[in-house]
Amino acid sequence: MFGTWWKLGIDATMLALESQQVIGMRLVKLSAGGTAAQVEAQRMVSEKIMAAGEAALLVASGGSTARVVAGYRRKVRANARRLSRG
Repeated sequence: MFGTWWKLGIDATMLALESQQVIGMRLVKLSAGGTAAQVEAQRMVSEKIMAAGEAALLVASGGSTARVVAGYRRKVRANARRLSRG
């Protein structure tokens, strides 16, 4: 029983840390201005809208909070990889 809660706690903590990394990389990109910054800002907003919708659907269909957190972590890690390349 505690194992499930422990894993959720670790995943939520890692999500917070990884999100801060992506926020930092996005701020650098946005502060540079130009077309790349505009594209990143639009991508960021559309991603957040889509992620919120996906999370709401998952929870409404009986999905767990752990699955929502895991889904967010996948998206955040993908953003970190994409932003670190550019």
